[in-house]
Amino acid sequence: MRKALFKIHSWIALCALVPLIVISITGSVLVFKSEIDGLLMPDSHFVVTSHAERKPLDKLIAVAEHEFPSYVVGSWEIFNDDTADRVYLIKRGTDTWYKFHINQYSGEILSQPVGTSHYFTDWFLELHYTFLLNDLKTLPGQTGTVLGFFFAIFLFILGVTGLIIYRKFWQRLFSVRFKATLQIVLSDIHKMTGVLGSPIILILAITGGYFNWAVWYHEVVEHAEEQHFILTKNLHSDTINFQAILDDSKKQIPTFNGTFLVMPLEPDENITLFGEVDSNNPLASEYANTVTYDKQTGEHIANWDIREVGIGWKVIDSFRKLHFGYFAGLLSKILWCVIGLSPVWLAGTGFYLWLSRRNRKKQSQRNREQRRTATALNT
Repeated sequence: MRKALFKIHSWIALCALVPLIVISITGSVLVFKSEIDGLLMPDSHFVVTSHAERKPLDKLIAVAEHEFPSYVVGSWEIFNDDTADRVYLIKRGTDTWYKFHINQYSGEILSQPVGTSHYFTDWFLELHYTFLLNDLKTLPGQTGTVLGFFFAIFLFILGVTGLIIYRKFWQRLFSVRFKATLQIVLSDIHKMTGVLGSPIILILAITGGYFNWAVWYHEVVEHAEEQHFILTKNLHSDTINFQAILDDSKKQIPTFNGTFLVMPLEPDENITLFGEVDSNNPLASEYANTVTYDKQTGEHIANWDIREVGIGWKVIDSFRKLHFGYFAGLLSKILWCVIGLSPVWLAGTGFYLWLSRRNRKKQSQRNREQRRTATALNT
């Protein structure tokens, strides 16, 4: 059993070597996506908040529509700190998304509309979960998403098989035989790194695989027999008061704080406001709750409070913070970044160990052939 698992572990690692290295490096960098964005584009990512209040959402939307009349506002990411609001636009008559930044306290446009993978970290995010394959015209639209899902499964299998193979890891967990040969030293470090990092690696594999599966399911299964609706104008009434919706949402769900406004993007959709609530669950995401409003009248339709739903929905909602590692502030982000890089080291040491075993087997085979030849000559 152990020998079979070892072969499975080795061959999956070899087949998925390069993609898992790409996923590992990009994922570890993206743990600090907001901080990197702040360093690379401080004039558009951050805003000054001293003695300022947010402008009414309707005025901000009016600024966006006036400045960029050839676009339709698709969604709006709302911040109440020193992070600038991010606005997502759709080019009229197309299904292409763009985004720009706006100062929510002054109404100043901080950047021009660019593609959603224009900035370094956005491009890195696309590389992380699609390998930049989804936009290749020669491949089916969700090729990269599907491959990302399968490589997440491979990573999960590697973590599980590694733990089973080294199931008695506690006996020599922190024991590295530094005075032994290089192969033994690397083997000890490989085992120790894999065992210590496996809980987080398994979490990353499960959550990352789920995200890719969810995107594929939405794009391929839910829209299998229909094409994306092409927006040429707003689908909501011009009389909608979005600030009133934002204010009313706080009454609909206790402690609700709106974080993401989604406009109706298809004829059968309404206005949805995502948000966070006070909760004793540290893994509840900032998009866990929703309040929905009629796109023609602005009347309240429904609520979704994460505190009142089953454990299954709470687990799925926790995937966001678990995958990106920001549930405990800087400490968890650093830990996620470091452990997220462990597959790079595991890939390097694992490949060296595999190559060493392969060379040993070849040498043993040559030695046997030489002995057989010598025996035949002597007889």
